[in-house]
Amino acid sequence: MGNLREGGLLVAKIHQVAGRVFAKKLKEHNISEINPAQGRILFVLWENDGIPIRALAEKTLLEKSTLTGMLDRLEDMGYIQRVLSKEDRREILIRRTEKDRAFQKLYYEVSEDMTRLFYQGLSEQEIDQLESGLRKVLDNIVSYESGHKA
Repeated sequence: MGNLREGGLLVAKIHQVAGRVFAKKLKEHNISEINPAQGRILFVLWENDGIPIRALAEKTLLEKSTLTGMLDRLEDMGYIQRVLSKEDRREILIRRTEKDRAFQKLYYEVSEDMTRLFYQGLSEQEIDQLESGLRKVLDNIVSYESGHKA
């Protein structure tokens, strides 16, 4: 069959195990109501407070239907609020709450802990090469997906 590469399988395994480890670390910091996918949404909001749902879907790479359900749960827990845009009353913006602002510091601590774990034993050059390669892979599959939408 030739030279089979295992990058895709390794990324899938890393994603699976890292999600479990990240959830465990959140729990160790008494953050049990937020899962890693919801954390990714909040992380984007920390840089883009008041972002439209459409833009949030693009930045998180989540399908709008999946994102909507997650936003419902985050809103029910008090981490976000939906507000109508003043410029375009048909557009809904996602805003952070005070509860989310308090949560951000703890989440960053856990994220930094995960980053140290990810890159343990790698040189700066190896980290740069790894991230560059992963960015290219992500660009490839996002480009493919956007060209093959139903």
